[in-house]
Amino acid sequence: MKTYDWIVVGGGITGATLAYELRKAGFGVLLLEEYEIPQNATRYSYGGLAYWAGNTPLTQQLCEDAIARYHILSQELDADIEFRELDLLLTISAGSNAEAIAKLYSNCAVVPRLLTPKAAGELEPLLNQQAISGALTVKHGHIHPQKTAQAYIQAFLRGGGEVQVNKVLQILKNGVQTTNATYHSANVAICAGGLSRQLLKSAGISFKIYFTHAEIIETAPVDVRLRTLVMPANVQRYHLESQSTEFEQLWNEPGNEPIPAILDAGAIQFQDGSLRLGQISRVLTDPNAEVNSQASEQWLRESVAEILPALGNLPGTWHHCLVAFSNNQIPFMGAIPGFENIHVFSGFSNPLVIVPPLAERFAKFAAGKEDTII
Repeated sequence: MKTYDWIVVGGGITGATLAYELRKAGFGVLLLEEYEIPQNATRYSYGGLAYWAGNTPLTQQLCEDAIARYHILSQELDADIEFRELDLLLTISAGSNAEAIAKLYSNCAVVPRLLTPKAAGELEPLLNQQAISGALTVKHGHIHPQKTAQAYIQAFLRGGGEVQVNKVLQILKNGVQTTNATYHSANVAICAGGLSRQLLKSAGISFKIYFTHAEIIETAPVDVRLRTLVMPANVQRYHLESQSTEFEQLWNEPGNEPIPAILDAGAIQFQDGSLRLGQISRVLTDPNAEVNSQASEQWLRESVAEILPALGNLPGTWHHCLVAFSNNQIPFMGAIPGFENIHVFSGFSNPLVIVPPLAERFAKFAAGKEDTII
């Protein structure tokens, strides 16, 4: 009977990165992912790297480590992850006080610059200047998240790691049970994003990790050119996450919606010309809940069109995935008390930035190196 040192559950950016780093540290690692082509938060991410946004000594250090890592990552993984820098444009709605919103960012490592609507329009010609009272701008990193996760997995395989496409049904004391096999390991790392809560529950573990149902529109490559990554300065999703964790009992029952859905109107264009538009976040306690895709698509299009009129009616496809979050914007990293061989590595609020340095630290810590963060 083969026994791995680690089984990593989940093949998004978090699981792929952690599996790679654990293998690099010398462990025998099996990565389990349910789908050949995952339809997860990595797949539908905007790909932004807010390395400028660290607002504590710890997050600033992690952001510095992350950007240094990304500068060499394509070379290390031997793959093009489409890493680049571009201008981030954080829009401030017409009815809001631009100076007050700007102050919310005053503790960031790099403080975004406040622009008038006219200056914002010069930076992003597709912007509807009448819809904003101002905007903030700062240099922002960007990658292709799906290509990056795949690059990690391919490098992991070349290094001797193993991947199985299989649905995990239950976390066991010394391994996992899937649809057609049981795999044994000394340790299990849960990196399953929005499904992490459900998987932990299968092992009898009640854990305060949560999820939203996220919805976007994705277009095929288009001729229209968006120069910047556009997002609202007052991101409602973070408020939604903090509020929804106040209803713990509701989370233990499927079919609940603790608070109403919100929409953040933004857009990013990838290097192939395709766009990802908007993000609806719904707090539905059933990970398998169905939503009205037609109504969602109309809401997304109308909201994006207010800010970026040229993009609202482009042909595109509605998509949906789960996004994990914690109850205090601090991610989960490490063993669960009372279940020392079951580890959680999930719930990151800025995953594309902080997962690479934290996964490296986690793997070295697992190999016996002291670490003040893990």
